[in-house]
Amino acid sequence: VFICIKNHCTIENAGRLISENSERYLKSAAQMLYQFDDYPQAVATTQEIAGRVDFSLDELGYTFPDYPVPPGETMDSFLRKQTEKGAVWRYWSLTPKVRAKLDHELNMIAKLKLAGYFLLVWDISQFCRSQNILSQGRGSAANSVVCYALGITAVDPIEADLLFERFLSEERTEYPDIDIDLPSGDDRERVIQHVYQKYGERGAGMTANVITYRGRSAAREVGKVFGFDEVSLGRLSKIMPHYGTHTRDEMTARFVEAGFDPRDNFRMAKYMEMYARALDFPRHLGQHSGGMVISLGRLDGVVPLEPASMPGRNIIQWDKDDCERLGIVKVDLLGLGMMAVIRDTLTLIEETRGLRVDLARIPKDDPLVYKTLQEADTIGMFQVESRAQINFLPKSRPEKFYDIVVQVAIIRPGPIVGKMLGAYIRRRQGKEPVDHMHPSFEPILKRTLGVPLFQEQLRRRAMVIAGFTGGEAEELRRALGFKRADKRLAKIETRLRLGMADKDIDAATQDKIVKSIIAFANYGFPESHAASFALLTYASAYLKVHYLDAFTTAMLNNYPLGFYAPATLIKDAQRHGLHFNAIDINRSQYLFTIEDGRVRIGLKYVKGLRRSVAEAIVEERARRVRTGSGSAELAERGSDWAPYTSVEDLVTRVPEINKKEIRALSLAGALNFEGTVHRRQALWESELAIRPTGELFENVFEKQATPAFINQMTEWQRMETDLMTTGITIGKHPMRFLREELRTRGVLAANQTLNLRRRDVVTVAGAVIVRQRPSTANDVVFITMEDETGYSNFIVMPDVFDKFRSTIVSSDFLLIRGTAEDGAMIKALYFERIDAFIAKIGSHDFQ
Repeated sequence: VFICIKNHCTIENAGRLISENSERYLKSAAQMLYQFDDYPQAVATTQEIAGRVDFSLDELGYTFPDYPVPPGETMDSFLRKQTEKGAVWRYWSLTPKVRAKLDHELNMIAKLKLAGYFLLVWDISQFCRSQNILSQGRGSAANSVVCYALGITAVDPIEADLLFERFLSEERTEYPDIDIDLPSGDDRERVIQHVYQKYGERGAGMTANVITYRGRSAAREVGKVFGFDEVSLGRLSKIMPHYGTHTRDEMTARFVEAGFDPRDNFRMAKYMEMYARALDFPRHLGQHSGGMVISLGRLDGVVPLEPASMPGRNIIQWDKDDCERLGIVKVDLLGLGMMAVIRDTLTLIEETRGLRVDLARIPKDDPLVYKTLQEADTIGMFQVESRAQINFLPKSRPEKFYDIVVQVAIIRPGPIVGKMLGAYIRRRQGKEPVDHMHPSFEPILKRTLGVPLFQEQLRRRAMVIAGFTGGEAEELRRALGFKRADKRLAKIETRLRLGMADKDIDAATQDKIVKSIIAFANYGFPESHAASFALLTYASAYLKVHYLDAFTTAMLNNYPLGFYAPATLIKDAQRHGLHFNAIDINRSQYLFTIEDGRVRIGLKYVKGLRRSVAEAIVEERARRVRTGSGSAELAERGSDWAPYTSVEDLVTRVPEINKKEIRALSLAGALNFEGTVHRRQALWESELAIRPTGELFENVFEKQATPAFINQMTEWQRMETDLMTTGITIGKHPMRFLREELRTRGVLAANQTLNLRRRDVVTVAGAVIVRQRPSTANDVVFITMEDETGYSNFIVMPDVFDKFRSTIVSSDFLLIRGTAEDGAMIKALYFERIDAFIAKIGSHDFQ
């Protein structure tokens, strides 16, 4: 089956591609001795050669690169000098507290011989700064004052009271973990190429990532091998869970629902068998999102290298987990879409308003930001735009920056499974007293209202209550963070109790504390990581509420990112008062732009229009003026563009444009030529402009006026065509057109679902923008729909989802009937397609 997938053929016509005999398998020692019975010396020689091989993966010879330092300096002395210089920049002076923290960390770094590692990462950060590339270190590195002073991270670990031992301690045997977030796209690639150029193409490489078969890919690709048609396989793959289904009954139900009959014949039975077996098998070797391995010597002397599909890159043939086990250091250069959005937003603000916004100095106590967060008006904001976050924000009501740190961390699988959300909310709302379990825990748990939320809190509690060292506390965190044997848990509990007994903690309190710490398993989130993300969360919120035009433009230019499709982002911005200008061949750039506070739609969103052609259209408008070939009138006005006057003019000036692209521009409304040509007229003229040429057709096609029977599109048709050709519309929301009819049938709008009474039976219709099935929700599905008034939210229990699965996963517009629950949530009981809607807004599925 895998051979057929590789060669794009079915099992029936694979022919000689499949093994020609049955001997291709690993044989036992007895089988080999029998097979070589006539040649005993062959076996003896093989054993002799094997006996000479003396190799262990512990002897790879990997060496982390030394950092080149000025004459007279060691790496430790140079690191200290740069750190102290950076500390003065960060803190204005080396106070005794800062000095003590630096000395402690630098002494540990020197003892572990890690100065070269820190200098290497500092060098990358310095390169970013010199090139005006936005960068921010995250992960446990944010616990380090050294990383903060060097400009690697942006969180002050002294102010945030973060624990250095979470990042680095003498007992830890592996290198520390420093991840650097960079804007996705060209900026990140420039940083990657800087590393390649500095250490050589054989001294650096991207780590690999093993991609495995999941439910949908296995269903589609294995089905092709058995000769099933594309339409049926597409229908099946769409309703298959992402991670596949392993139980026979569930798998059979999905196949039947897609129109397959498992009892049909042998081919069907074999298909289902091979589908189940293929799940989780390696599919191909991919490239890790940003992990780079750097070596002092030839990296290809340690691990095989191969050229990546992208030019200028090498990839190592081991994945990130293999590298970690073998002590090979990886520096993660991660592309983060929100970093690109923030970068572009700051650039647009300066270009359009003449203001230079310093991200490091925006006020952290802006009342409008916190009001917006409390109202959960967070579409497009980093880390707080998911459905769970939007439900939680009005209850938690963040009032200061640390509340955002908690907000980012608490809506995670771990805290949800550990039932931390309920306790935190009750305490925050004053419905439950704060319980720190022991007086010594109050300084540790005070900011999270007695709820142990962060990994750093776990470590500190063990160090305070049981006398753990920093290294022992880190081992405790690891033991509770992964699958572990009962024997290991028993050992940890014994060590905790012995430590507490030494501090005269009574047995009842010991039981309470041990239970709390053991229950922490698998849900602790690093506080340093949450603080780094909270900085970006606050920045995105600040920029959205104060500079909506620039932020929205940057979001749309950097799509895909976040939870929501561009159509949803545009409608949300319009509800906040932002206005848009339509796409226009004479005014649109390739990307979205800002014109007097309004956002102009870019050519980027015209489906089927190549980027090179879109850029040629823009370039030609400017080129004619620059070379003096534009009209005298335009030159006198100082115009920076020479407009296209007709479809024929466009085809003449941009000869690389093809028929498909001309039609796409016509239907998208881009060829209106200052409002004188409507879409159908543009489409008619485009067909004439792209007619065949040559003597044969010389007199066949004469320029004709647009026939009278070609009428303008209706408002509905324009909206529908917008969605088909660009995926977005700046006109009415699709649901607006049916609102009156829906109202007569008792169907509510989204804004009418916000103040329902519990158990009210309601019917709501809208466009599906999110379907989500979190791994922590016991197969419960959450759906968000949008209409012209806002958003409505639904919870779908597993039995209801199974009953209406096909309708739910395959429909872009739904009518849902259900009962109102708490928090503007509706428990869905019945689903129906709205067949009147043909156009697709597009939704993000997280199933």
